[in-house]
Amino acid sequence: MAAPGYGKRTAPGQAPRTREAFAHLPAREAYIASHLDRLPEGAAMDVKTLAKELPYGQQALGTALNALSQAGHLRRVRERVSKDRTQWVFRTYFSRTARDDAWWNRFLTGDVTPEQEAAASPPARSEAYDALAALGRADARLALSAADCAELEPLAAKWLSRGTSRAELIRTLTAGLPPDVHSPAALTRTRLTVKMPPERVMPMGSRLMECTSCRTPGRPEALSGGLCRACHGDHEATSRPPSVDVRDRAAAVRAASRAGRDKFLKGRKR
Repeated sequence: MAAPGYGKRTAPGQAPRTREAFAHLPAREAYIASHLDRLPEGAAMDVKTLAKELPYGQQALGTALNALSQAGHLRRVRERVSKDRTQWVFRTYFSRTARDDAWWNRFLTGDVTPEQEAAASPPARSEAYDALAALGRADARLALSAADCAELEPLAAKWLSRGTSRAELIRTLTAGLPPDVHSPAALTRTRLTVKMPPERVMPMGSRLMECTSCRTPGRPEALSGGLCRACHGDHEATSRPPSVDVRDRAAAVRAASRAGRDKFLKGRKR
């Protein structure tokens, strides 16, 4: 167990535990996820502790936790104990049901209630996709195809991550439509882009997400899959020294030594 107040926290509204809960993951990640799923609240989830409990080393466990984060099963978070106390605790939220970035962002800013999540069945699609699919039911002029919904899903997900509810998103996109809409997908894309709400500032006293890999804190929308850009591999390290082939260097040193020796011996013979 971690120190009191720290360690594992279970995300709300998960699907029931079954044998197939982690079937979509590689074997190693599925094994580790199954172990994490059964840990009690407050259990330590750092790689050193897990390495003592599982047949994997710390490096392999770190890689697996990053993969679980990207798959939507966990997020590392710093939380203030309360509004009246400045003490911060470090917790790892785990979800048996994989969640997309939009869900985690709403949960970490307090927009997901356990009661609502427990009553709902686990979504087969993202909430952003479902909101776009519902536009045609709200107004037939904005009926989108499955391909349209998939293409526009990232834009809609940004709206949700910035605090817009599904109902507000649908209402905004369908308000004031022209009498004839010749291209529902094009009009929806334009409205999603032009009317995009500003980024939501997380209030103090709430939660601050950390990169699962390097523990760098940041806003949820900046940590896609729970990882920062550097850990996603978006930026190459500029401080890394150029690689040197040790064998080539040693061969060059030996060749120079032999050349010097031969030159010295040749001079003595003369």
